[in-house]
Amino acid sequence: MRMAENWKDYKLIDASDGERLERWGDKLLIRPDPQVIWKTPRRCPEWKRADARYVRSSSGGGAWDVKSKLPDSWTIGYNNLKFGIKPMGFKHTGLFPEQAVNWDWMIDKIKSANRPIRVLNLFAYTGGATLACLSAGAYVCHVDASKGMTSWAKENAAMSGLADIPQRWIVDDCAKFVAREIRRESFYDAIIMDPPSYGRGPSGEVWRLEDQIYDLVGLCRGVLTKDPLFFLLNSYTTGLSPSVMKYILSVQLSKSFNGGSCSADEIGLPVQESSLVLPCGSTAIFEK
Repeated sequence: MRMAENWKDYKLIDASDGERLERWGDKLLIRPDPQVIWKTPRRCPEWKRADARYVRSSSGGGAWDVKSKLPDSWTIGYNNLKFGIKPMGFKHTGLFPEQAVNWDWMIDKIKSANRPIRVLNLFAYTGGATLACLSAGAYVCHVDASKGMTSWAKENAAMSGLADIPQRWIVDDCAKFVAREIRRESFYDAIIMDPPSYGRGPSGEVWRLEDQIYDLVGLCRGVLTKDPLFFLLNSYTTGLSPSVMKYILSVQLSKSFNGGSCSADEIGLPVQESSLVLPCGSTAIFEK
């Protein structure tokens, strides 16, 4: 497992009985996590000092139970990157801290390329990967269907001092945008894809990652340059194992680009109280 272990402003303090206790800057939050099926003793006193706890409703969804005064938003940093944190519906805060292990990898890969790199970031959310690639000197096209998330990502870029680096912000359906880029013959050296497990389109169409991912990777192959740097695929879908994701990238990409290597693994966060690692999804990577 690859760990995001270089955080200073974030810490996974403990995890027990379906919940995780986290420090985001100077705020303590308790959030549900279905991976946490163990029921270890909650000896850490911070469990009782949390500023807010997300409580699921028996009818679906849930809400934040705020224990002490909590701002609408605050800022945390990762090296030179800055992120706005906002407790939202369905337990989210606007950032997946485990992805920092991928940010570090992408930064090193781009800097080591010693050539201009164009990156396409699909399902780009609030821009963690976008900011990482911009900080490494790449041109980034950031694509997400949510106008609000894209605006949030632009704010993060501005806070990080990256607003003046060449970049493009697109609010659109990712597959439709890629299809247009193919027709425009607009190519990229690297693709990052972080698709949701499940969702509905504007016309009510159902998106299931297991049903869509193979064809979507194949479509994206059409916007890669002849000598691509990498293709990075994230998944939080329980039924989509790292080995399956690696197989998809191998079939769709390796033969098309005269080799290259594929790897896949879980990514995770170190748990302070247990010195163990909480698995937080998977990443598969094709690289030349």
